[in-house]
Amino acid sequence: MIKIIDGKKIAEDVKEELKKEILALGEKGIVPRLSVILVGEDSASQVYVKNKERVAKEIGINSEVVRLPASTSQEELEGVISRHNANEKNHGILVQLPLPEHIDAKKIINLINPKKDVDCFHPENVGRIMIGDARFLSCTPAGILELLKRSEILVEGKNVVIVGRSNIVGKPLAVMMINLGATVTVCNSKTKNLKEICAQADILVSATGRVGLICAEMVKQDAVVIDVGMNRDENGKLCGDVDYIRVCDKACCITPVPGGVGPMTIMMLMRNTILAAKLKNADLSFPVC
Repeated sequence: MIKIIDGKKIAEDVKEELKKEILALGEKGIVPRLSVILVGEDSASQVYVKNKERVAKEIGINSEVVRLPASTSQEELEGVISRHNANEKNHGILVQLPLPEHIDAKKIINLINPKKDVDCFHPENVGRIMIGDARFLSCTPAGILELLKRSEILVEGKNVVIVGRSNIVGKPLAVMMINLGATVTVCNSKTKNLKEICAQADILVSATGRVGLICAEMVKQDAVVIDVGMNRDENGKLCGDVDYIRVCDKACCITPVPGGVGPMTIMMLMRNTILAAKLKNADLSFPVC
C-alpha cells in the first residue's frame, strides 16, 4: 500500500519545534530577524514572500519585507543589501528571485553576508555543503531530506536519481545525498536513456518544472518518489512533474503536489534564520546543529 508523504503535517510538526527554539532564544533576549527583499511585481514572488512573512509571524520571527520597484538599479539594490549586512540586529537576508533582467543576480547573491545568507545561495555556503561542513543547508533540499527522515526512509546506501540540475535544488541535493552515503545520479534535458536510468532509482527526485515528465514506466516497483515540480496543467490546476495517479500504482512512498515538498521549504528557511541567530550569539552557548 502506498504511503503519501504529508508535507503539510510534517511542516506543522517542524513549526511547533521551531516555536520552542524561538522561546528559548527569547529567554536570552534574542528575537531572530529576517529581512526579505522583493524587487518588482512578479506575481509568484509576491505569493512566496507573503507566505514567508505569514509563517515567520506565526512562529515568532521578526520579519521585514523590503519592497522595491522593478526600476530599482543595481547600485540601489546593492546599497539596500549593504545596509542590511551592517545591521547587527538582522540575522537573515533573503533576496527573492527572480530579479528584473537588468539586475545582475549573481553579484547580488555574492554581496549578501554568508552568515546571513539563510537561502544558502552564496558560493561560500554552497562550498561548505560540498565539503560536508555546512553552515546552512539549501532550503528545498533540506526540506526533502527532512521529509525522508521523518518518514523513516533511509538514504544511506540507496540508489538516488535526481532529474534536474539547478543550483537551487538538483545540485545541492545531490551533494547532500552523497554526504549521507547515497549513490547519486543527476540527470538533465540532455541525458540519454532517461527512462532506464530513472527506473533504477530507489529514490527518484524530479525538479524540472515539466508537467507529467515522470511516468509510471520510469519508476521502479516500490521506489520512493519525491516531486519538487510546481506547475499548472491545462485546466490551471497545480501539479508536479510526476504523473501522480499512475505512479501511485508503483511507488511505495510519494509526495503530492501541492502539500508535499513546498511547505517544508519555508520551514527550512525559518530553521536557517533561527540558526543564524544562534551563530550570531554563539558566545551564549546555544547548540547550533
